Amino acid sequence: MLKEFGLSAEANKADEYWIDEAPKQSRMFGFQLQEAPVPLGKYLHDGDIITFGHTQLEAIHVPGHSPGSLVYYCKEEHCMFSGDVLFQGSIGRADLTGGNFDELIEHICSRLFVLPNETVVYPGHGAPTTIGMEKAENPFFR
Repeated sequence: MLKEFGLSAEANKADEYWIDEAPKQSRMFGFQLQEAPVPLGKYLHDGDIITFGHTQLEAIHVPGHSPGSLVYYCKEEHCMFSGDVLFQGSIGRADLTGGNFDELIEHICSRLFVLPNETVVYPGHGAPTTIGMEKAENPFFR
């Protein structure tokens, strides 16, 4: 798909090591990669704005799940795409290579819980939630 649309893979430089780790990680989770991961074409940084069509997303660095974990915040639509950082009633794993539980908790509090309570959180998997709900109900923050 990257070639089809003339795109390149993008991520935070601190997570570039995952490209070399991908085959080993895939085997750990019980599957084999069909092709080698592509190299990064561009690094994303905290505060970068990603624009497509009429949509703008701000990259917010929230290390802990991995050193380069980024979430993407759309101020205009009052929503955030949290990947594996924040879930309804939970947080991302911090026990994989490069993860750090204390750092994850700290950065969710200092970087995400400052967003408006009505911000809808769309995690990488599972049901959506809101920042307000997670601040009030998530057992990791009580």
